[in-house]
Amino acid sequence: MEIRNIAIIAHVDHGKTTLTDAIMRQTGMVSADDTVSMDSNALELERGITIYAKNTSVFYKDTKINIVDTPGHADFGSEVERVLRSIDSVLLIVDAQEGPMPQTKFVLKKSLDLGLKPIVILNKIDKPAADVERAHDQVLELFMDLGANDEQLEFVTLYANGKAGIAKKNMEDESDNLFPILDAILEHVPPAPAKIEVPFRMQPFNLGYDNYLGRLAIGRIYEGTIKAGAKVVVRKPDGETRTGSINKIQTFRGIVKEEASEAFAGDLVMISGIPDIYIGETICEAETQEPLPAITIDEPTISMNLLVNSSPFAGQDGKFVTTRQIRERLEKELEINVGLQVDFSSTDHYKVYGRGEMHIAVLLENMRREGFEMQVSQPQVIIKEVDGKKQEPYEEVTVDVPDEFAGIVIEKLGKRKGVTTNMMTKDGQTRIIFEIPSRGLLGYRGQFVMDTRGEGILCTQVIGFKPYAGEIKKRNVGSMISMEKGKALGYSLANLQDRGVLYIGPNTEVYEGMVIGNTSKGEDMNVNPIKGKQLTNMRASGSDDALNLTPPMIVTLERGLEIITDDEYLEITPNHIRIRKQLLTENERKRLGRKK
Repeated sequence: MEIRNIAIIAHVDHGKTTLTDAIMRQTGMVSADDTVSMDSNALELERGITIYAKNTSVFYKDTKINIVDTPGHADFGSEVERVLRSIDSVLLIVDAQEGPMPQTKFVLKKSLDLGLKPIVILNKIDKPAADVERAHDQVLELFMDLGANDEQLEFVTLYANGKAGIAKKNMEDESDNLFPILDAILEHVPPAPAKIEVPFRMQPFNLGYDNYLGRLAIGRIYEGTIKAGAKVVVRKPDGETRTGSINKIQTFRGIVKEEASEAFAGDLVMISGIPDIYIGETICEAETQEPLPAITIDEPTISMNLLVNSSPFAGQDGKFVTTRQIRERLEKELEINVGLQVDFSSTDHYKVYGRGEMHIAVLLENMRREGFEMQVSQPQVIIKEVDGKKQEPYEEVTVDVPDEFAGIVIEKLGKRKGVTTNMMTKDGQTRIIFEIPSRGLLGYRGQFVMDTRGEGILCTQVIGFKPYAGEIKKRNVGSMISMEKGKALGYSLANLQDRGVLYIGPNTEVYEGMVIGNTSKGEDMNVNPIKGKQLTNMRASGSDDALNLTPPMIVTLERGLEIITDDEYLEITPNHIRIRKQLLTENERKRLGRKK
């Protein structure tokens, strides 16, 4: 049976997973009324985005088509980079209304550099503002900007509505299925070379973990065949070798893994038996075989300290609260999350490095749901020295906002060292493209939602390290810090809400040093949120009015990472997320201030 290996790439929310799910239903890999989705993780289902790259396969016209569904969010770019090496072509999905977006540019650049010839699918053609001609022209311009060769510029374009499960070669065609996409794959994607008469060589591009089988390697067999129980040699890119054996081989049929006694060149498989296998290593038959080219992954851009929870409320919610338990969980995460790095050298904290706030936030959210308690410091960008000069990561930011909000966005990002590189206006919408230090974006997303009243779209893409931009003053509010331990009372909070924005409501348990809100004047303020009303037997008209409390701003995990300052921790437990000062008592903070 012939095999075709493809990946689906696109910007976040342009319809990759919806399209893949529909293809699986129409080819009988899942039943038509089945709600099975490629996004199976609880966080993916809640957020409506793909976080982890996943494999599936469909069978069409006696051909097996292996499909890798990839994330569209820039923070999970490391999931995409390593997949592209193992496939023969990509389906580039572009929203027919929005056109190419930053992550489209990122994943397409990687594909073109590897010499792949993409098939372009203009999706969501049912949108009222969809303009397929404009979107096609923008994609062509993007190909040229990224240095596509003549063959790549002759890309095939199809038109689709993933939600309705239809695709067509021309807009005027009639269609009631997605088979035109599968036909285009058979016509334009070369069959995977079936070199089965040469020695076995395979390279993992993804890792999995099973409680019974241990570490799993997901990869492509480039040459030869492999049988369960075979002895193999693992070669690192630098030539270092070690031996191992294959315990179990699994292939993909839909999203179900099928055990196989042997597998052949060209297929994507999952193998177990090598506990220390890593992405990019070469699994082969003999030590004399050359290792396959290394898979490179872009370096992290931000870091934060992760510590054991030491607040007065520590241990009330979580099952896993010790340093050892947190370390074991991080080590397990490193088994499969290759974009993450952790420095275990310090005795009082672990330094976690990631590709962005969301990349680390997803890890923290998963740990929280598993029953872990911890606290983290403010995210910091990674600054490095090149030729004696400081450099920091920069991002390209694409903002789509209604015209009336363009001014406030330009003003706010300008203060954060953002430079406008392009600006276009059409049909009451303005698209602005900025180059800005990653430092300037930390803590801005929440502000952006408020400034644009939820009508703006902000997308980012890391574009590399550039000279340090100098000091960026971002926060113009201070912290409202509880000076007592107890239960917050509505009477006290009603008086405090005039000073800023509260993060808690009445009856919330607080402790000394916990941040319960912010102050609009920009300076930290110690307050007593548990102070009750003085009760007397005197009554006066007008003084006993009902309390009018404004609903608090609830601190979520990602919002907390945005608003904490460098002298605060975000306390994360299974049931609560709180902000606290690193030094809990006012005297300790004053003493430190005098030392500074």
